[in-house]
Amino acid sequence: MKKALLRRITQILGVILPNSYFIGWTGNPQIYQGKLKAVVAPLLNCYACPSAAVSCPVGSAQHFFALKMIPYFVIGVVGAVGLFLGRATCGWLCPFGFLQDLEFKLGRIIKLPHIKLPGWIGYGKFLFLIALVILAPILTVRPMFDDETGEVFTYIDTETGKVEKLFEPGLTTFCKICPQGALQGGIPQVLLHPELRAIVGKPFTAKMVILGVCLIAFLMMKRPFCRAVCPLGAFLGLFNYVSLLRFEVDIGKCTNCRLCEYNCPVEHNIYKSPNSHNCIRCGECFSACKFGAIKVSNIFIGSKKTAENKSV
Repeated sequence: MKKALLRRITQILGVILPNSYFIGWTGNPQIYQGKLKAVVAPLLNCYACPSAAVSCPVGSAQHFFALKMIPYFVIGVVGAVGLFLGRATCGWLCPFGFLQDLEFKLGRIIKLPHIKLPGWIGYGKFLFLIALVILAPILTVRPMFDDETGEVFTYIDTETGKVEKLFEPGLTTFCKICPQGALQGGIPQVLLHPELRAIVGKPFTAKMVILGVCLIAFLMMKRPFCRAVCPLGAFLGLFNYVSLLRFEVDIGKCTNCRLCEYNCPVEHNIYKSPNSHNCIRCGECFSACKFGAIKVSNIFIGSKKTAENKSV
């Protein structure tokens, strides 16, 4: 089976399997909250989708940070995937990445301009990870006050016997602007629950505007969300430098023709930095290279004559 076909199959499975609670669309639609929802999948898949059977790691992490807790389970699961595969789930499984691939192909068919993004934009996703996923939920935690007395609500900790303040959870800030959440969760919920239509307001409208801008951008840019925004891609991308799965470029065979970069879904210059945080491990560069300069390796072995010896 050709690699391109295999990748398309796994991307389709990445849409279907995490969203296999199909009865969520029928009868009295309810968000699935069974045992599988405790599982976090290493891809961007909204918890609020009517058919979502698993949880989104970005939303789950924010939930814990908003309670002033460290999301050990989320970090452990996603980190374990990252240690083995780096960012491969971005290239092979993520539904939102798949949507961007399809839209860009459509843009080529209808002959829209191809807008190339500068390389430095790849650092933007780390800002979203730090500012919106980690800091914002923590910093927006606030004490709960009694409206009549103005005093802070307290309780007695049964373990320590100490009087503790009650806090309102912080804001899951990234979820409030996430275009995948708007597409997969927001729109279906409003369509399935007429009672929600009367109460949607400016936040929902803003989210729809963000989604609309993204859908237009996807037609003309290669995976702009993955490259510049996605906090999950930022976290997994860090593991590219140390993961078991490695890419290598034989600098003796490489001619710097840049066919790999031209065919790359994120326009990454793999011939300069094969294990950068930007690489989604899709393997499109393997098919593009006519000189056999790119190969898969692992962290325990490697060629001495590779681009690993160049600065990343």
